Amino acid sequence: MALITCPECGREVSSAAPACPTCGYPVAAEQKTLSEPTAPSSDVLAEIRPSWWGYFWYLFFFWLIVPPFIAWWQRASILLRIYPGRVTVERGLFSKSFREFRARDIRSIDIDQSFLDRVLGIGDLSISTAATTDASEQLKGIPRPHDVRDLILTQREGR
Repeated sequence: MALITCPECGREVSSAAPACPTCGYPVAAEQKTLSEPTAPSSDVLAEIRPSWWGYFWYLFFFWLIVPPFIAWWQRASILLRIYPGRVTVERGLFSKSFREFRARDIRSIDIDQSFLDRVLGIGDLSISTAATTDASEQLKGIPRPHDVRDLILTQREGR
């Protein structure tokens, strides 16, 4: 039996006593409620995750680094070569696709440019051959597309 302090009057009382002899405060009932563990509730009151602000620099550099890598990858995967009498298009880095056109089989070369493309000097080049009704090869973002078209046309005419 230990001595405890009565929460009501502040005097020392035996832990076995049902009530404080001075003020009558029920000490035994107080001891019982303190010693009984409360049952855990299954209701979730809140789920808290760290703020996105803590990951700001990760997100910022993700968007800063990934698009240039994708642009480099796509640019490196397309190569247009113009030879005397033929034109080749090579696509892919790991798996490769080669297309070769004889210059005399090329029927039309179309160039599409928006206003910004014209300012920047780039354009989309579409090459159609005698064997196809639609454009058989479309190349986007070709620098100086009019010069490329003129070079292919001079090869087609045999100059």
